[in-house]
Amino acid sequence: MLAIRLPDEIENRLDNLARRTGRTKTFYAREAILMHLEDLEDYYLVANTVARVRKGQDTVHSSEDVRKSLGLED
Repeated sequence: MLAIRLPDEIENRLDNLARRTGRTKTFYAREAILMHLEDLEDYYLVANTVARVRKGQDTVHSSEDVRKSLGLED
């Protein structure tokens, strides 16, 4: 279960949308989370990887090195 507090303006917009469409506020909150969850996951996983690279904890390979290792040189 998840409980969140929203600013009054957003709460009012959500109430209005739910009332006008006959759906619940929970429905729209769930939809909003699902629509943006993948982007948030991508962002934070990339940020974590960048931090690890900067600390020298992960290795970075150039596209040239990858092509050579796969035998895809021109």
